[in-house]
Amino acid sequence: MAFITKPKKPNLSSSNQTKLQTTLFFIVIFTIPIYYLLHTSSSSFATCTNNTSSSSTILRKWSGDLRTAQFSWNRLPFIDDHPPPVKLNIAVFSRKWPIGSTPGGMERHAQTLHTALTRRGHQVHVFTSPGETVGQDSSPTPSPRIHFHDGQPGKWRYNLAWAQFEEENQREPFDGVHSESVALPHWLARNVPNLAVSWHGIALESLESSIYQDLARRPNEPMSPSFNKSLHGVVPKVLSEIRFFKNYAHHVAISDSCGAMLRDVYQIPNSRVHVILNGVDEEDFDCNQGLGDKFRSKFGVPHNASVVLGVAGRLVKDKGHPILHEAFSKLLIKHSGIYLIVAGSGPWEQRYRDLGPRVIVLGSMGPSELKGFYNSIDIFVNPTLRPQGLDLTLMEAMMSGKPVLASRFPSIKGSVVVNDELGFMFSPNAESLLEALETVVEEGSDKLARMGKACREYASSMFTARKMALAYERLFLCIKNAAFCKYPLPSD
Repeated sequence: MAFITKPKKPNLSSSNQTKLQTTLFFIVIFTIPIYYLLHTSSSSFATCTNNTSSSSTILRKWSGDLRTAQFSWNRLPFIDDHPPPVKLNIAVFSRKWPIGSTPGGMERHAQTLHTALTRRGHQVHVFTSPGETVGQDSSPTPSPRIHFHDGQPGKWRYNLAWAQFEEENQREPFDGVHSESVALPHWLARNVPNLAVSWHGIALESLESSIYQDLARRPNEPMSPSFNKSLHGVVPKVLSEIRFFKNYAHHVAISDSCGAMLRDVYQIPNSRVHVILNGVDEEDFDCNQGLGDKFRSKFGVPHNASVVLGVAGRLVKDKGHPILHEAFSKLLIKHSGIYLIVAGSGPWEQRYRDLGPRVIVLGSMGPSELKGFYNSIDIFVNPTLRPQGLDLTLMEAMMSGKPVLASRFPSIKGSVVVNDELGFMFSPNAESLLEALETVVEEGSDKLARMGKACREYASSMFTARKMALAYERLFLCIKNAAFCKYPLPSD
């Protein structure tokens, strides 16, 4: 059970047009070389396999100092059938913790990771903002100790969390400190030599995301005022971020492409950048044909459906729903046996409903319901327009034995859909997505089921909570004692 403590936010003048043109020119000049750099870096169900021994992604013969590794640590075998060599005392700064609310990707990552570390026997203290409801987790398994600071629910006050941290640190010094993105600001982080920060999105990637979202608008659709306004300050923000990132002792990139960006653009020394991909709880997402059949039956998907696609998450513009809606509406006209199941809520919910009975909109779903959702589909679609981060839904789908259809961004191409056996990719626009959807329909559900086996194998070797926790465990051991930076150790 979790132990919880709580202490006693268009008309342009010619001048503005000139400024906009200048800013766009700066953005193009600044972004294209980086984009090029990242691209040149490094109805039939089948029983899924858990065999991971033949996975070509695992580096079984690599040896050296882990701090020099420029590939994701998930590719290394870490043995988890024995206790850790040292029990660690770890502090975590997270703006939110998923209690009493629907968690975002970063909060879900934090909960999954630090619960897994606690199960490994480590002592984990989480410093976070008050939840909407505060109570005790009834889970019988070990959980982190949660420290909610005073204040408004969901409102992060790093100074209050820092005071709680200092009090605990004086009582028993922490072996490692973990900040989820900028939960701990750099002017405090620079004084913490045993700190690692996990980046779930950086400003330069956010800039690319804004550009892709604007490119997705229709010819007669005006530019978003917020996008127009943000352009004037975004480049200075990127430059500022590059300058202050050096204050964090260790950086964890959650995708291979982000690791390259931190090293090559943000100029962080190689020995301080570590790539550890996110993971999902392998007990929550697995292959279950019976569960998928029941889910289809419950929501009216006919047995003779030729291909069932699924999409999950917030139904908002930056998640790519404008291009999916446009592409799928055209696909419906040409093919009578295809279905789309939409798990999520947001502004695009009603627009999907308006497409007719072959688009089934379910609203927001909990983890137990999502398990049935993933098992009911033939392929998972992720049309995101956000290059930053690495969407957990991709990993959940692959762990459930489903191939994916995803935007061709460096983070996804370099860390998730690493070969054609695992899925399909498209440029982030409606025309390219429609072309990819046509290919999926042509391949058919039998071929998709065979691809799903490969996805399950790959995900089981790379994206489990255990693998993620073992990699972070080794990182904090390495930070505590350089002897643990050597790989392999006798225990490996």
